[in-house]
This record gives sequence, C-alpha cells and structure tokens, in this order.
Amino acid sequence: MKKVSLAILVSLSALAGAAYAQTDKGITESTDPAKAADIEQRAQALQSQQEAMPHETEMTHKPMMKHHHKKAMSKKDEAAPAKGASE
Repeated sequence: MKKVSLAILVSLSALAGAAYAQTDKGITESTDPAKAADIEQRAQALQSQQEAMPHETEMTHKPMMKHHHKKAMSKKDEAAPAKGASE
C-alpha cells in the first residue's frame, strides 16, 4: 500500500510540474512606444558593453584543456640504460 501511495504522489508531482511549466509567463507583447524605446536603449547598452570587453568574454567561454605531461626522468634513470637494451 505504501508503494502505491508513493507512486501516486510522484505521479501527481510530475503532473503538477508539467502543468506549471506550460504556463505562459515569459514573453509578452506591448504596443507602448515608451516601453519599446526603453528596451531598445537597454539592448544597445548591453551590446556596447559586450563590444568593449571582447577578450574577457572569450576567455570565460573557452573550455579548459587538460595537459598530460610525462614525468621527468631523474639523473639516475638517464645514466642507466634500460634492461635488455643494446647500445
């Protein structure tokens, strides 16, 4: 009985999450010229700010590469030839 009630609870939670995700709250349309001018001004300010600092944004978006290096040979290893090696 506990498994069934847990399964129902999980299903209801998933349905509630899907219903909440479908609500349209993000994009709105406006015909107000003052609001449009304000948004255009903010967009231009963001664009000029991004153009002023191109190197900083490029550096943050590049993935870090992992470099694998061979371990340096010690003096003792350099002087002694490998076993079975002919000179």
